[in-house]
Amino acid sequence: MIPVRKQLERRRRPPFPNGYTVEEAARLLDLPVGRVYDYVRAEFLEPRRGPRGEYRFTFQDLVLLRTAKELSQRLSPRKVKRALANLRQQLPRGRDLAGVRISADGENVLVRDGNTTWIPESGQTLLDFHVAELATSVAPLAQRAAQVARSSEDALEAEDWYELGCELEAVEPEQARDAYSRAVKLDPRHVDAHVNMGRLQHEAGQLRAAESHYRSALQIEPEDATAAYNLGVLLEDAGRPQEALQAYLQAIGADPEYADAHFNVAHLYEELGRKQETVRHLQIYRRLENS
Repeated sequence: MIPVRKQLERRRRPPFPNGYTVEEAARLLDLPVGRVYDYVRAEFLEPRRGPRGEYRFTFQDLVLLRTAKELSQRLSPRKVKRALANLRQQLPRGRDLAGVRISADGENVLVRDGNTTWIPESGQTLLDFHVAELATSVAPLAQRAAQVARSSEDALEAEDWYELGCELEAVEPEQARDAYSRAVKLDPRHVDAHVNMGRLQHEAGQLRAAESHYRSALQIEPEDATAAYNLGVLLEDAGRPQEALQAYLQAIGADPEYADAHFNVAHLYEELGRKQETVRHLQIYRRLENS
């Protein structure tokens, strides 16, 4: 029996509006500036570059830096950097750091994501904390950005509201929906805003509204694999497996290496009793996951 299908995916863009500098990140997280640079060199996060080539961090980057800081209170800095670098490679596409659990003991790190558990470097867990709790500690930064945006909203474009929505999702989903709504109002052809708005509505159980946004995205960009994939998940949730199958196949047509779409297609083919297609897509999924 093929297990439960993969989760929804989100879109990401650069931070709103310019991101946080190294100095700001160090001050906000009470870290030495040199430690922030050290973490960047460890390659477990990839900050964007500003207009002068300086590093700029997103809200999720701050969460990751805070995670590294907390882990370093129990583990050696070298082990933390190596474990988080491995974790960055191991998380599936679209999976947010705020959604996983990280455990640490005196020597090792253990990562749990739903029912799946893996060890970047093997060891037993003694201390456990939820990364979402760390996100809460830096939430005021994103909330402050929302306040600034609304005080000067006439000067903001659709992309600005979209980027703000990305920043707010982890801590203020209602405000994130408002930001995406403003982005779509200013630019009805903003595909990424439609995708993320649809996913938030989908997760809130507003399937009809979410479907409308996914389909709007696909009308604008039929080759958008994420929109097609998320639409497939929604249609499964709505009890429409045949339509879901077509949506997943559309995602694969746009991106033949979309591993999760192959996985979900195999799941549906299994339910339909089509063993040959089930095996074929599972084999593709396993090849892509192991490549």
